[in-house]
Amino acid sequence: MKSPIGIFDSGFGGLTVLREIEKTLPQYDFIYLGDNARAPYGNRSFEIIHKYSLEAVKWLFEKECRLIIIACNTASSKALRTIQQSDLPTLAPERRVLGIIRPMTEIIGTYSKSNHIGILGTVGTVTSNSYLIEIKKSFPEITITQEACPLWVPIVENNEFDSDGADFFVKRHIKAILNQDPAIDTLILGCTHYPLLLNKIERFCPSHIRIVSQGAIVAHSLQNYLSRHPEIEKQCTKNALREFYTSETAENFDQLAAIFYKSHVYSKHVDL
Repeated sequence: MKSPIGIFDSGFGGLTVLREIEKTLPQYDFIYLGDNARAPYGNRSFEIIHKYSLEAVKWLFEKECRLIIIACNTASSKALRTIQQSDLPTLAPERRVLGIIRPMTEIIGTYSKSNHIGILGTVGTVTSNSYLIEIKKSFPEITITQEACPLWVPIVENNEFDSDGADFFVKRHIKAILNQDPAIDTLILGCTHYPLLLNKIERFCPSHIRIVSQGAIVAHSLQNYLSRHPEIEKQCTKNALREFYTSETAENFDQLAAIFYKSHVYSKHVDL
């Protein structure tokens, strides 16, 4: 029986995570689900984000996924814990749902020499304080500054991430977070869309600041998780298959998805 690893995001950004996971675990089967019709999640309430995320998890369970990665910072910060603690025990106690915030927060303190870290994210991720809370668990000595960048996702999803018009908004938020704490030497890109703005971010950051994306970190964390949980790993099929689904129209999804995935994508529409 086919048992792929599910990758869920509210939109396209999770494709940047999937791309990195595939580099580390190319033999595994993956199903990607983007809830593009209801994106963005960033400004929605906890209740709505939990509802939408749980619907996506249930759909992926129906596709025989026994392990799911919520590759969305907003959903990881606002819905993951409730799904893990309240929903899974009755819904599917033998299956697992993981997020993408903890892998970053468990190691990020080793990246900073000044013990001052900045987080760039959506309004939803920043207001949830998930990064701040999780980093403090592992690195209580770290000083953390957050900056919400509400226009960065629309810039990316409108294919303007490499345009001159994006410069103003990227520069403004980089300046704002460094004005709050000039001692920052490490910046977390706390949204899976933001790697597409990396060239702009690097341009407006001082050269000594390290900019950290999630994809590779999540990929290595997943690899480690599978090695520590053979009862889950042995259920994951390994035929190097890829399937893509979206709650939007497939045509609209495929066109923009290729920018994130760095390869052609052929998706199917689903109703969530």
